[in-house]
Amino acid sequence: MKYLLLAVYAAMLVVIALYTAKRNKTLNDFFLGGRNMGAWMSAFAYGTSYFSAVIFIGYAGKIGWGFGLAAVWIGIGNALIGSLLAWLVLGKRTRVITHRLNVATMPDFFEKRFNSRGLKILSAIIIFLFLVPYSASVYQGLSYLFEEVFNIPFLYCILGMAILTGVYLVIGGYLATAISDFVQGTIMLIGIVMVIFFVVRSPEVGGLSEGLSRLAQIDGKLVSASGPPGWAQLLSLVFLTSLGSWGLPQMLHKFYAIRDEQAIRRGTVISTLFAIAVAGGAYFIGVFGRLFLSGVPVDPATGAANFDMIMPQVLATALNNVDALIGIVVVLVLSASMSTLSSLVLVSSSAISMDLVSGIMMPGMGEKKVHALMRILCGVFVVLSVMLAVFKLSTIVTLMSLSWGTISGAFLGPFVWGLYMKRATRAGAWAGMLAGLGTSIALNLFAPEMGAPMAGCFAMAASLVVTPLVSLVTKPLPAITVKPVLEKVS
Repeated sequence: MKYLLLAVYAAMLVVIALYTAKRNKTLNDFFLGGRNMGAWMSAFAYGTSYFSAVIFIGYAGKIGWGFGLAAVWIGIGNALIGSLLAWLVLGKRTRVITHRLNVATMPDFFEKRFNSRGLKILSAIIIFLFLVPYSASVYQGLSYLFEEVFNIPFLYCILGMAILTGVYLVIGGYLATAISDFVQGTIMLIGIVMVIFFVVRSPEVGGLSEGLSRLAQIDGKLVSASGPPGWAQLLSLVFLTSLGSWGLPQMLHKFYAIRDEQAIRRGTVISTLFAIAVAGGAYFIGVFGRLFLSGVPVDPATGAANFDMIMPQVLATALNNVDALIGIVVVLVLSASMSTLSSLVLVSSSAISMDLVSGIMMPGMGEKKVHALMRILCGVFVVLSVMLAVFKLSTIVTLMSLSWGTISGAFLGPFVWGLYMKRATRAGAWAGMLAGLGTSIALNLFAPEMGAPMAGCFAMAASLVVTPLVSLVTKPLPAITVKPVLEKVS
């Protein structure tokens, strides 16, 4: 049964890709779906891009093991800050201002908002380089689950997912991802409710109150408000995974493509409820990992303890190895991951094809050639991500934190202040981007004991603080270029 469910899911993606292929007549259609996405599709696209195997396998396992019940705070932060506040603060303004500037990508926004080709080049390079670790972390999460459930070697799992991602995205583009995201989001909601039910009802947990009591017997701090690591580590994870989404191009891309302001208002509610269910549920089931395992599993390939293997083993035990139930969970995690992967691949390939090649190196390049190049680069990005995932250089949490912290650290200040602050200058944007980028790289290289999540938090804070401070003491951009763009958004 689990093989049948997997086959049906893969076939669905191919059918959607073939159906939408005929609608991708222009580059705008392929990358933005014609800027005509409704509330439900946009909200589900945002949510399914936000949550992937990284949260279900990596974060739920490692953070749940380390923090206990306090891990749920991260899910709450994702819903309130990463979804609700992000839509309220950025949704309408991003859509309106990107329309006024006639931009389709974040590097294009930086160039036209700050009149700087250099910012466009740097941001495009950052996107392509640092989205690779994030994509690799998603592949790792999927592969650990498939290896546990189907006994398929890690390498074959990754290659299979890579081929499916490449075919489905190259053929269908953003419209295919938006339609499939709606279907996949529905699967995720059904699946997370089912998983919570079976985990809590399992003999290892014995019900909610009994499960919490058993955790307290292991370590009383596992049921405390902050968990054993304490508030500093917990808040760094909340800050990184919640506010960090505000500076990620694959998330903001959804606001570029949404149809109108009414869709944004409805999408805000839908996206928030989706995040509460999925993020809150994922961290909640991770809380009980210690009740299923006596210790962190050892990866036979490396001989080292591997937190990424916790959730696959927990799920297999909780579902009692029933094929139909395991098949649903596999499709749940696969659904979350495929939508994230497609968003990452689409945004990263656009950074090179649209922003660097067509925008800088070959400005006269025809749209058909750009379109073809983007499809090729989708494949290149997938290959690079697979190569990084195969070597298992780090845990899922570390890879994802490095990616989010560096990209959002570089972009958060220039983007947010660029939307709201008329006085934001080119020098301020450069200073904020370099401060965030430099902080993340320096701390990860020279203070690894701090951890990638904390390094990402300092990088984002640096970007948010430096951008306006430098803007206030440097020459402003001509009012004639800024005022029409940032005038009141009704």
